[in-house]
Amino acid sequence: MTYPTQPTASHFIDGAYVEDTAGVPIPVIYPATGEQIATVYAATPAIVEQAVAAAHRAQKAWAALSGTERGRILRRAADIMRARNHDLSVLETYDTGKPYQETIAVDATSGADALEYFGGLAGSLTGEHIQLGEDWVYTRREALGVCVGIGAWNYPTQIACWKGAPALACGNAMVFKPSETTPLCALKVAEILHEAGLPAGLYNVVQGLGDVGASLVCDPRVAKVSLTGSVPTGKKVYAAAAAQMKHVTMELGGKSPLLIFDDADLENAVGGAILGNFYSSGQVCSNGTRVFVQKGIKEAFLSRLQERLASAVIGDPMDEATSFGPMVSERQMNIVLGYIDKGKAEGARLVTGGERIDREGFYLQPTVFADVTDDMTIAREEIFGPVMAVLDFETEDEAIIRANATEYGLSAGVFTSDLSRGHRVIAKLEAGSCFINSYNDAPVEAPFGGTKLSGVGRENSKDAINNYSELKSVYVRMGDVEAPF
Repeated sequence: MTYPTQPTASHFIDGAYVEDTAGVPIPVIYPATGEQIATVYAATPAIVEQAVAAAHRAQKAWAALSGTERGRILRRAADIMRARNHDLSVLETYDTGKPYQETIAVDATSGADALEYFGGLAGSLTGEHIQLGEDWVYTRREALGVCVGIGAWNYPTQIACWKGAPALACGNAMVFKPSETTPLCALKVAEILHEAGLPAGLYNVVQGLGDVGASLVCDPRVAKVSLTGSVPTGKKVYAAAAAQMKHVTMELGGKSPLLIFDDADLENAVGGAILGNFYSSGQVCSNGTRVFVQKGIKEAFLSRLQERLASAVIGDPMDEATSFGPMVSERQMNIVLGYIDKGKAEGARLVTGGERIDREGFYLQPTVFADVTDDMTIAREEIFGPVMAVLDFETEDEAIIRANATEYGLSAGVFTSDLSRGHRVIAKLEAGSCFINSYNDAPVEAPFGGTKLSGVGRENSKDAINNYSELKSVYVRMGDVEAPF
């Protein structure tokens, strides 16, 4: 391995790298080869204490700065991140296995977008004046305190920024725990923030498994928990946070519907379905993995989909020509293979793919099942891999009812040339982040998050400010107080 992937130390606390080899060793595996490229150590209780104490100690002085001063540092960090996009993208590719073609365009750049956006917003975080005759009320928008972020393994740089940027803009401190599968990138985010002038203690990174996350969530000094992860993990974290009435943001999984009507532009619909199923090798929480195709366009859709999937370049993720990479880990690859077996066993028609690719690393073929019915396992459970389920439908009302027949509600999409229909259908779909004639666009200016089991709260946009701050109202009486005695 020619690129330096072993970090300076496992953790970043109070403005510096910190190591404690007494923690459980966590091997970092490059998904394209199965090779171990680094080792980090899970945080011991002493490391967790050091991180939370540093955050708690630094937060009040940070909150006392003006929003403009805080924002200036975040915007400076965004500039540094963009200047180092190549190196950060290479590291993200080694961390996740995603093709460099993808990481150079999406990962650190979207993290920089978040830092820039919330850095620009920080100076505008004001309260309001409410006149009540001679009396009046004013509100103050105040920081929550210490926030804990728990990341997922599919977008480690982006998620570290999506959580850190609004938290810091509002005057909070952050302790971030990356996924143990992809522990490298968040350390670089912390390094860049402090290089940009962030005072020590305000953005800390600690490694670890679920027990480290639990100790952070349950610490009484922590005011807020933001998790990106699976629904089962989300339920546990939400319950633990609720026991101490902590603020939460839960960005969880989904089994999102993508509805393609007969009048849709075929090329765009196929492109949207590819983005919603095979980008990042299908490892995207908002993916539209239940693709409902109206019967009149079904065979044309499947034919063109096969043609375009055949043009995917599967290979070395560091080759800029590669457009489809491996799964993040052997474990995740085997989970997805299990779902493919269930699809075959339950009678779905395998259109293409369905096998592990015969090469080193954790590669699966892009897989499409047709003639899928609503009761099949592959149509009900989140797979988190490159497996598309194509379902037939006849009428608009039928498609809406079936699309909503799920416990999830993260995303939904509609492809149609009838814009009235597009808006009408989207209004009836039970999901938080939706698309018309597009799929999986996630600009920082737009709120992102789900309904039902797919989450609580929103990331990104002005709405994220509400999830990282709270309002204090102050009633001011200008005259005498009247009391009954």
